[in-house]
Amino acid sequence: MRELHPAMTGLRPAAPSLVHYPGISTLPEGTERYRAKGGGSVVVRVEPGDGVIVIDSEGGQVCEISFLDEKGRFLAAGLGTAFSNSADGLKAILQAEDEGAARTRAALQRRGADLAKAGALSIFGSGSTPGSRAEFTISMKGLLIVAAPASAMSPEAQDTATPIEIRIKRSLLIRDYASALPEPAADPVEDIRIRAATAAAYFVRAGEFIQIIDVYGRQCTDFQAFAARKVDKGLDLALDSTVTRTLLGRSYPMPGLPSKAFDRDFEPLVEIVQDTVGRHDAFATACNSRYYDDMGYPGHVNCTDNFNAVLAPYGIAGRKGWEALNYFYNTNIDHNNQLYLDEPWSRPGDYVLMRALTDLVCVSSSCPDDIDAANGWDPTDIHVRTFSGKEKFSRAVAYRMTPDADAELTRETAFHPRLSALTRDYTEYRGYWLPNRFSSEGPVEEYWACRERAAVIDLSPLRKFEVTGPDAEELLQYCLTRDVRKLSTGQVVYSAMCYENGGMIDDGTLFRLGDKNFRWIGGDDFSGIWLRQQAEKKGFKAWVRSSTDQMHNIALQGPKSRDILKEIIWTAPRQPTIGELEWFRFTVGRIGGFEGAPIVVSRTGYTGELGYEIFCHPKDALTVFDAVWEAGQPHGLKPMGLEALDMVRIEAGLIFAHHEFTDQTDPFEAGIGFTVPLKSKQDDFIGREALIRRKEHPRHLLVGLDIKSNEAVGHGDCIHIGRAQVGVVTSATRSPVLGKTIALARIDVMHANPGTEVEVGKLDGHQKRLPATIVPLSHYDPQKTLPRS
Repeated sequence: MRELHPAMTGLRPAAPSLVHYPGISTLPEGTERYRAKGGGSVVVRVEPGDGVIVIDSEGGQVCEISFLDEKGRFLAAGLGTAFSNSADGLKAILQAEDEGAARTRAALQRRGADLAKAGALSIFGSGSTPGSRAEFTISMKGLLIVAAPASAMSPEAQDTATPIEIRIKRSLLIRDYASALPEPAADPVEDIRIRAATAAAYFVRAGEFIQIIDVYGRQCTDFQAFAARKVDKGLDLALDSTVTRTLLGRSYPMPGLPSKAFDRDFEPLVEIVQDTVGRHDAFATACNSRYYDDMGYPGHVNCTDNFNAVLAPYGIAGRKGWEALNYFYNTNIDHNNQLYLDEPWSRPGDYVLMRALTDLVCVSSSCPDDIDAANGWDPTDIHVRTFSGKEKFSRAVAYRMTPDADAELTRETAFHPRLSALTRDYTEYRGYWLPNRFSSEGPVEEYWACRERAAVIDLSPLRKFEVTGPDAEELLQYCLTRDVRKLSTGQVVYSAMCYENGGMIDDGTLFRLGDKNFRWIGGDDFSGIWLRQQAEKKGFKAWVRSSTDQMHNIALQGPKSRDILKEIIWTAPRQPTIGELEWFRFTVGRIGGFEGAPIVVSRTGYTGELGYEIFCHPKDALTVFDAVWEAGQPHGLKPMGLEALDMVRIEAGLIFAHHEFTDQTDPFEAGIGFTVPLKSKQDDFIGREALIRRKEHPRHLLVGLDIKSNEAVGHGDCIHIGRAQVGVVTSATRSPVLGKTIALARIDVMHANPGTEVEVGKLDGHQKRLPATIVPLSHYDPQKTLPRS
């Protein structure tokens, strides 16, 4: 007799589906999290009995806490404590022109608060450790105000401003709708609640703003608009998603240049100003009766019928299926050309903000789909706010440092006022707008300026972290692959940072400012989080504090860069002059003279040329830029965008995150094995054992490719020998100096020898092939004689 498997001998208990949502709050039910960035503030509506925990996440940050009651009075009693000062830090923050300050000011003004009478309780300070916290219980209904005051950090100092985290444990788990709504960004012209499974039509004047809010998260909303003057003539020419996709060359409009949506006459109706989600649909129609009938749910309420009902009073004829911009609807097309859907990416409070380009009749729905994952299986309300055209909103998408982090809108760097006068072609890069190319030059001219004269590049989005404390060296020695103990004050070293399995977290440069003082500059926010986690795990007495917002930087690259800087930078006698500064060293100086704007200048770059990077506080950015620009004009200085930067760094064989490396790639596979001194570094470090094994048994190598074709090659193109795929293109460009197409590629180690003939696959990888030859990684100046010169 056959024995049954033990699992088959009894009844299986009912078990829920176990799903972890990093993008949804992992805090206990009823607990909310907010963040006041360093130098910023946040306001939160609170109720009696709410518990408040305020956390100094990175340590060393002063925090001011205040409370405003329903009558607009600043009352310490609301916090159950006493104020210790007159909220001078908060008042200084609210003088700024950024949208965060505007939002706080608007919240106070709506309640009639007199800021001159403000009081606050100061907590934390320079001696507070990472994770320090203070707790309060709210005693009355009102507004909690938390500020993280900051002074301007000098680039050679490390007194940066860092975020404050606020956690609120609600006394009532079920909160009313008004409490769930985020604070308005400005005074609304109209507030429209669209209950689940309904729709609403509304009129918007030209220039006004339309904000569509997903109140509870994971909820779709269809949006449609008509030019009002055409409706008055009996023409119901709706926003046409096919025309919009065709004119933009993308699936749906986004903030930036491809931002408008058009009707069938090619007239632009709206432009997208802000988008905190970045995942929508413009292919499918709004849900309709036919869809539900075919799914076995006849008579199910649907968006099309809801649209027809609310548009009828405007004389707009009904349809069997409305095309629309389906905001928050998460669809995609797979490799089999199948359109599929999944739960929306939107979270509570996420929104899309549009500007009306003409008088509009608009309609929005709260999608009733509860038979699949389109609305997370649970349809909820959508909220629409309109704002006056006199309000000012920056163009922005949302950037999140980690999956569960709060959304931060795209910002302009401190050099933006100068660079934006030279171009409108910007792209979002890690939470900032950076120039893609410049109007009067173009990427090829920018490229030649860098190779033959000099070019200036805005690299402010690089992430900076101040690493200080008695154990700062121990922490970095443990977390970086380089031997930090060999680093002298004033020296810079390029290093990798790895997980335990040898996969790369980030690459970057480490500056040694003193015996216990370092600055890590990389590309990813998580590198700072990782350092902080390891300090806590190992018990190191070290602080890791973000300083990206306190230090913006431009790179001056090219053979004339030294001559330009020698004219404008003053250094103290104890610091090396620009002429004396060696490769991978830095100096502290000032612009113009002893009283000039303070800067840090490093002889580093990302171009393969002689070059420097100049770091300053944002308040001094225009002074720094103007000095460099003016001094550079006799030398032929040009601005340089990301397109040209990509060309020079590929020629030089310099790697880029998510192209040449990911967390699945070790430094040897990424072409930077020189950053892992396994023989000479005597101390243990994270990933060491894995890297020893991976070096002994490599699977892939990063190589250069010479493409024997003038056709374009791109990231992700497959590389073949015969039918077998042996690698993938990581980056490619047309090299002006070499006059041919070149690439960087990750190749199977068995086929990575220079001179090996391969083919780059196009179309499906087999129908079209481009011949190529494997060459050394650096196509341009492989010995790095130019940056050393």
